[in-house]
Amino acid sequence: MPVVLLRHTPDPERVVALAARICYSARTVSELETELNDDEVGSLLSLLLRQGHTSPFEHASFTFGIEASRACLNQLTRHRIASYSQQSQRYVRADNLACVRPPSVSGNEAAQAIMDQSVEQARRTYNELLGLGIPKEDARYVLPVGAMSRLLATFNARSLHNLFGLRCCERAQWEIRDIAREMLSLVRGVAPRLFARAGSPCEVLGVCREGAMSCGKLARLRAAPNGGK
Repeated sequence: MPVVLLRHTPDPERVVALAARICYSARTVSELETELNDDEVGSLLSLLLRQGHTSPFEHASFTFGIEASRACLNQLTRHRIASYSQQSQRYVRADNLACVRPPSVSGNEAAQAIMDQSVEQARRTYNELLGLGIPKEDARYVLPVGAMSRLLATFNARSLHNLFGLRCCERAQWEIRDIAREMLSLVRGVAPRLFARAGSPCEVLGVCREGAMSCGKLARLRAAPNGGK
């Protein structure tokens, strides 16, 4: 699934560390900015993560370009502490309809044929409605939730930690899980210490929050040599 990190706060780890330091220092902002060295930045980030004091993380933001099904993007926008701009089916014609095909369908020839036929029928029906003068905002009601869409999303680092903890889990729906893992890989590329403990709780914290619905991954990690490390 195409995910691109378009922009982010310059030097996000230093910004977060500066936000944390200013809470407990009598020094001016300019003094703190000048005196804060990289080792102190790393120490502060480790301390914040250990203590769960993540409000300073809100000062670092990351903007992504994402292409996914509307079904997936409906899940993504449930993460409310973010800003979203999504391609509109009211204004953008969907006559060249592209749909995301789930792996379970791609691995089954009969299911693949049924889905392709359904998507093609939706495309024809949509175009027929447009030909009858029905506006795009009404014709779109026949389009499947698997229709591909595009979105720009901006998150702060604290909200991203929440998203990764929920959506990198094996029990998350496959499409948003793939997108969340790619987003995590991208932000670790620019702020590795800030996201050192981000991801599925079983992998980064050694706990499972799914209770009876657990996928069993934590038990497998614990049974692996060196506890899966």
